[in-house]
Amino acid sequence: MNDTKFYADPTNSIGYLTRIAFRAFSRALEVRTAPHGVSSGQWRFLRVLWREDGLTQRELSRRVGMREPTTVIALKSLERSGFVTRQKSLEDRRKVHVFLTPEARALEAVLLPAVAEVNAVALAGLTPDEIAVLRKALTQVGRNLTADVGEDVPSDSAA
Repeated sequence: MNDTKFYADPTNSIGYLTRIAFRAFSRALEVRTAPHGVSSGQWRFLRVLWREDGLTQRELSRRVGMREPTTVIALKSLERSGFVTRQKSLEDRRKVHVFLTPEARALEAVLLPAVAEVNAVALAGLTPDEIAVLRKALTQVGRNLTADVGEDVPSDSAA
C-alpha cells in the first residue's frame, strides 16, 4: 500500500509496529538477563558466540547485524564484564578472534530459557499456524529490507 495518508497513523506502519515489538522484546529479555549482568546489547553477541565461539570481530558483526565500530564498543563492555577475551589471529595479525570465558559459557544454560519464556509471553494467544506465518512474514520483510540497502541478513536476532 502506497497511500501516504494511510501511514499517517503509525499503527498502520509495519515498521512502527515491529519497532514497538522489538523494544518490548528487548525490555522483557533484559529484565531476565540483567540480574546476571548481561545487557540486551551484550546478549546478541553472547548468543552468537554460544553457537560458534572464536569468531573474528568482523564475522561477529556480520552475524549480529551491527557495524564493526558498534561491535568493538560492545566487545569492550563484554570484556569488562568478564564474558569474552579477544585474541589476535596467529595467521593474520589484522584479525581479532573473540572467545567466551567459562563464566559466559555457564550463563548459556541460565539465559537461554529466558528466551523461551519471552517468546512464550510474546506469542500467547496465537495459534501455531499464526506463529508460523508470523515467522515467515518477518523473515521475508527482513530479507527485503536488507537487500534494499545491500546488506546481508544477520544470522541472529535479539530474542
